[in-house]
Amino acid sequence: MTDGQRAPLTRFGGERPPAPAWFDTALANTPVRRFVEVDGAQIESLTWGERGKPGLLFLHGNGASADWWTFIAPFFSNDYRVAAMSWSGMGGSAHRSHYSLHQFVAEAITVAEQEGLFDSPAKPVFVAHSFGGAVLMATAERHGERLGGAIMVDTPVLPPDMEPMGSPPNDLRRPHRVYPTLAEALARFRLAPEQGCENLFIADHIARASLKPVEGGWSWRFDPYLWSTFQMDPDRALGRAACRFAIMWGDRSALMPRRVTDHMRSCVPDSPVIVIPEAEHHVMIDQPLAFVTGLRALLEGWAK
Repeated sequence: MTDGQRAPLTRFGGERPPAPAWFDTALANTPVRRFVEVDGAQIESLTWGERGKPGLLFLHGNGASADWWTFIAPFFSNDYRVAAMSWSGMGGSAHRSHYSLHQFVAEAITVAEQEGLFDSPAKPVFVAHSFGGAVLMATAERHGERLGGAIMVDTPVLPPDMEPMGSPPNDLRRPHRVYPTLAEALARFRLAPEQGCENLFIADHIARASLKPVEGGWSWRFDPYLWSTFQMDPDRALGRAACRFAIMWGDRSALMPRRVTDHMRSCVPDSPVIVIPEAEHHVMIDQPLAFVTGLRALLEGWAK
């Protein structure tokens, strides 16, 4: 991978890359942004659409935020009450002294309740990308009777005899670096795991949402100490959902080799599977319109 692929925004010098009309139109449908208190922490919530319509909740991955869904969620706002949230320690949500999978499940359910996703007679559907899929599995097991469905996007579930792939989640154990200018900070933005990115207008959008002004310049919003205190539930497993379940991944994702996807299919043999062509791990960035189309088709099928 070249330096330009690792740091794709460097060449723009802080300027926004050109974007297609559909992207600008989606972002023009601005969400209501507010905070929901969950166990003493303010959790960032973005909403679109009217209360009373079927609920749809988007959950992001490690180090990301609710803003990763701001160019996707508007495609569903005519038919759904849509929400996206930032886990504590990420995005605009408050940082905690300790984090846990159990806590994140509570954050997802509470945001859905407070933002009206349970107001419709139709049960809400939760959609989660990457690390968010681990939280979704636990949520669907513990609260699945309240959900209309759970959709996990490019979240690998390994066979019992397979060694973990790559490195563990980023545990910096040190403060974030402060960059003197926004352009320098944007130039440091990278997707994790590292991959190429053709839609640089999306990379720029989420990079800006990942930064905050601080004394002396700009720095990242996520808590660098999150993974040093995070408690993962060791008993979570695919196939225990108490609701309909579906899995989706990018056909070029480094995290979803055939051995992993075969195992996942065997765990949920009667569940829909959607594979997005020409997408790597960050499916909604690599192929956003194909992602929207696949998700729409799945939701329509479940609604019948």
